[in-house]
Amino acid sequence: MKTILYIGNQLATKNKTVTTVDTLSRLLGNSGFKVITASKKENKLARLLDMLGHVWKYRKSLDYVLIDTYSTQNFYYAYLCAKLCSKLNLKYIPILHGGNLPNRLKKSPNLSKTLFKNAYVNVAPSNYTKSNFEALGYHNIICIPNTIELKNYPFESRCFDKVKLLWVRSFSEIYNPMLAVDLLKALNDENIAAELCMVGPDVDGSFQKTKNHAESLGVAVTFTGKLSKPEWIALSKDYNVFINTTNVDNMPVSVIEAMALGLFVVSTNVGGMPFLIKNEENGVLVAPNSVDALVKVISRVVVHPSKVEKMTQKARQDMEQYDWEQVEKHWLKVFS
Repeated sequence: MKTILYIGNQLATKNKTVTTVDTLSRLLGNSGFKVITASKKENKLARLLDMLGHVWKYRKSLDYVLIDTYSTQNFYYAYLCAKLCSKLNLKYIPILHGGNLPNRLKKSPNLSKTLFKNAYVNVAPSNYTKSNFEALGYHNIICIPNTIELKNYPFESRCFDKVKLLWVRSFSEIYNPMLAVDLLKALNDENIAAELCMVGPDVDGSFQKTKNHAESLGVAVTFTGKLSKPEWIALSKDYNVFINTTNVDNMPVSVIEAMALGLFVVSTNVGGMPFLIKNEENGVLVAPNSVDALVKVISRVVVHPSKVEKMTQKARQDMEQYDWEQVEKHWLKVFS
């Protein structure tokens, strides 16, 4: 049995979003690997020390170290863990989550070279990230998409007699949650019957800012806070349009989930989104931070529900490639 240490932010019990370290570690464990994870420490310094401590503690028994890698502060966690792995001659694999990682390569060229060039292999969840890394001279990189267990996402056809918007993400400035509120206000102003539910935990104070923004505009928004996956999947049955308002993105699992469930997905055209959404085929892409563009698309939902239904059916078909039964094969090849 091969042993894997998975380094990532396991903060779901601290009212944060479930991340890949939570889901992929479980799936790999089910595939026959011994998987150790770190870290659940909420304090950033304690978390870093715990991550490094795990690398050192298990150094003699590890076959691979997976490292969730982002573009902001967590980039330095990945760098330091990778540095220690290199000194211990451990095979480490950065998993490139950050939608803004291409800019990090340019901003921190020396640190990036040390982290990514010395990796056993780099895993990009989207061809967007893979192509950006290759353009900057990194060729030890493969694409393995984020994954879901499709059996847990029942597809349902939706009724579009009223626009019922669903937004699911962490409340963070880069995900631009206030744009969803602006959209609801604009639809109301156009006399289009609509409602909005926003699901997710706070990251940087954006939750309260978004609530305040809704109150200032006089629109009624349902805020649920963080929900478990089963809870928001159950909630999604009452909605028909999923909006992804982000300014920076890569391969968000929430969008994959929405497309699998049969929600009509409208997303800003940023980062890796055009690699996931084929415009006007399985969803619609619009310019970032454009209320007018969103209103134009959403107003079509009520008028052309049959076209929307065709797109949602196509989306479900396309999401089959992200099912664990398919993605597992890619990981098994890496570890073979």
